[in-house]
Amino acid sequence: MADFDWLFFMEILVGGLLSGVMYSLVAIGFVLIYKTSGVLNFAQGAMLLFAALTFVSLTERGISFPLAFAITFAIMVVIGIAVERTVLRPLTNKPPITLFMATLGLSYIVEGAAQLIWGTQVHGLDLGIEDVPFDVGGVYISQFDIFAAVVAASMVLLLSVFFRYTRIGLGFRAVADDQFAALAVGLRLPWIWATVWATAGLVALVAGLLWGARVGVQFSLSLIVLKALPVLVLGGFDSILGAILGGLLIGASEKLAEVYIGGYFGGGIEGWFAYVIALAFLLVRPSGLFGQKLLEKV
Repeated sequence: MADFDWLFFMEILVGGLLSGVMYSLVAIGFVLIYKTSGVLNFAQGAMLLFAALTFVSLTERGISFPLAFAITFAIMVVIGIAVERTVLRPLTNKPPITLFMATLGLSYIVEGAAQLIWGTQVHGLDLGIEDVPFDVGGVYISQFDIFAAVVAASMVLLLSVFFRYTRIGLGFRAVADDQFAALAVGLRLPWIWATVWATAGLVALVAGLLWGARVGVQFSLSLIVLKALPVLVLGGFDSILGAILGGLLIGASEKLAEVYIGGYFGGGIEGWFAYVIALAFLLVRPSGLFGQKLLEKV
């Protein structure tokens, strides 16, 4: 232990935690939909791609950053509401597998629409933050990772405040706890669902910009959604707090595993180590760290 490089360990750990915050942001898009409607929205990744591709295509045509963001946000709100009206509402009370297959099909439709409108070329996305190391007490951290983590954390905080202290947020929490009781007290479920889908569109936009700036805006960007699945398994599909903690755990563990035990497996385990953790969690605690409500409803 005397020869252990603690500074290097801290660099890997902090880098993993910052990546985990971005995983959490993607996972929260799932949680919002699942809590209110019980739908595992597999189209979230396609929405993330569509948002990033729309934004970067607008900026490449000379539209300013704020205006492009506003236009893209408006488009994502329209898409979210349209999905709720045309897909979710007609399938209300259908089996979960039916809803899942509907969102899976929807993901291909959204990706196809993005390809039809904007083309298939890869785009670079510059948010004005250089990806260079920043020295913090001898620990080198990417400036872009810090920026992305701050943006993602701010987004999570705003969503938490919105759903905890606003009237719409209280309605969302009521629907998440018991849809029938919410109906009984006069809450309009279609309006709540539409608002949540619109919010999921905003989450997809922010996550799409952050991930697009990191890896480029390309069609493989929609696969980022697959990294959110282990996060949801760890944290629980119906918990925003679980999504946050799950993202941090996944981000840190996969980075540390790649560095410290990856050599024993020939390297490259970062891409699949998160699923090993998720599988172990499914065997021990299927509901996740904060998924107690799922057990209570059974």
